[in-house]
Amino acid sequence: MEKKLVICMVMTISVLIVGCSNQPGESGSTDQADQSTEEAIENNESFTAADDSVTDNERENSGNKDNNASSPSDKAADTDRKVIYKADLHIEVTNYEEMTADIRKQVNDRGGYIVESSMHDNSTDGSVNGQIKARIPQKHFREFVQLVEDGGKKVVNSSISGQDVTEEYVDLESRLESKKVVEKRLLSFMEDAEKTEDLLNVSEDLANVQEEIEQITGRMKYLQNKVDLATVTIQMEETNVTLTSDKDLNTWEKTKQQLMKSVNFLLSAFSGLFVFVVGNLPVLILLGAIGVVVFWIIRKRSRSRREE
Repeated sequence: MEKKLVICMVMTISVLIVGCSNQPGESGSTDQADQSTEEAIENNESFTAADDSVTDNERENSGNKDNNASSPSDKAADTDRKVIYKADLHIEVTNYEEMTADIRKQVNDRGGYIVESSMHDNSTDGSVNGQIKARIPQKHFREFVQLVEDGGKKVVNSSISGQDVTEEYVDLESRLESKKVVEKRLLSFMEDAEKTEDLLNVSEDLANVQEEIEQITGRMKYLQNKVDLATVTIQMEETNVTLTSDKDLNTWEKTKQQLMKSVNFLLSAFSGLFVFVVGNLPVLILLGAIGVVVFWIIRKRSRSRREE
């Protein structure tokens, strides 16, 4: 603006000089003034074009900045990351019931809940197998996983995975905002509609938009719930295998056991003999008496033969 003001002043002074000069000898100066006026006009146009180009560049740059600021990728970068965590654990435990009770308590203490629980009792060896699926707040996720691994007798398998859904969530937010704007416009159109046909068309479009809004909102709630509460699946296997101690492998212990077995055998044999004799005593007495009589008769006959 200051440049334009200076140019205008120069043009005014030039016109005054031309108007005041009446002598023929001053025609050269008049030509010079006209030339300077034309140059000033040309300079003014160039300045104006330059100003316009600068203004256009500024508008273009500001437009690019606005586009970049509203891009979903930049929003996703500025937003807290939304990651869905999952853990699959397979552990061996000494006592299935005690471990299950402890896991339930730890889940409740951390504000989580049990989604699924199953148990299988093996009738062959009496062992118990089972599975528990729990939802744990994300801030207690790694602490809980470490607690379960430390509480088991042995960790057979352990895996942790995460799924980043930040970009999808930000995209759903942008779509939701756009749909709400459309919903607001359709509501205003419905208020201004005078014909029944127009009202029906607007009502149909509004119902479709509201259905899309509900779908987007439901998906966002689902993702947020998955992010807030991690899923931990625990497969437990009870093992009650006892190893032979050093005492069972001692030679002296084995000798004593064998001696006791021999004594028990002899006692069992004598006991059987005693039972047999006492139980058959009448028969044995009768047989003994008959035997004595037979022996006496035979002996008496042998004596009579010798005397003859």
